[in-house]
Amino acid sequence: MPFLSAFTVRSLQRRSRRQPLAVAGILLLSAFVVGGLAAPWLAPHNPSDIDLLHRLQSPSAAHWAGTDELGRDTLSRLMWGARLSLAVSVSVVTISLALGLTVGGLAGYMGGWIDTALTTFAMNTFLALPGILLAIAFAAFLGPGFSNLVLALAIGGWAGYARLVRAQVMAVRDLEYVDAARALGASGLRIFFRHILPNIVQPIMVQAAIGMAGVILAEATLSFLGLGIPAPAPSWGSMLNDARLHLFDSPHLVLFPAAAVAGAVLSFNFLGDALRDQLDPRTRLELGL
Repeated sequence: MPFLSAFTVRSLQRRSRRQPLAVAGILLLSAFVVGGLAAPWLAPHNPSDIDLLHRLQSPSAAHWAGTDELGRDTLSRLMWGARLSLAVSVSVVTISLALGLTVGGLAGYMGGWIDTALTTFAMNTFLALPGILLAIAFAAFLGPGFSNLVLALAIGGWAGYARLVRAQVMAVRDLEYVDAARALGASGLRIFFRHILPNIVQPIMVQAAIGMAGVILAEATLSFLGLGIPAPAPSWGSMLNDARLHLFDSPHLVLFPAAAVAGAVLSFNFLGDALRDQLDPRTRLELGL
């Protein structure tokens, strides 16, 4: 056990020297996840408590990130906003990935007219428009709310996963081990889930990690436009929107939410790069991992 512990420590030190951005991403992501999940216990104040006597206070010992125009503690709202962003990003990526696996897997494995129909009339239709514009349109049509926000973002983002899954399935569906399973009488579902999916999961994981960053940014954008979670729920985007009128007299109201959004987006991007390097054998060999 001491040898194993020493080997693990040396391995982590070597990785941290060769992949410093991955370490930074993991640290940022850990702070984001812990702050969001433990917000009910770590937040110093109730994020909805109004204290007009202490409004627009600068960062101090009582309020580490200051207070907003209603006297609410900014740090507490940031932590609860992280909880909201985490819930939205996980929900959107899960739904988008499920749709992408279903549509892209079916198109890539079946081929023929099914592939043509799904690719031409489904994927390309959604990919023809920017995802954020689709999300804004659907959010405006459905109205504000957590479920509507998740649905709007999932509708705007599933096609990218479907296109990736389709390409990966088409690359492996005619390989020898798949032909052998098909010759032994395995069903299409068994071949897909037992032989194809495990061999295409690596790029999907990388795309999902990077997709989390995109969802966080999109959620902040919709909340900034008033199409996200309605007040008084704390959201980083709505905090930035409320802080516009106090940009010069209370700049901390803009700096802290903006830094939170940037840190969360960077953490998932760095994590995606680290996963790509870790899961690619050629990159691991070049980096000496």
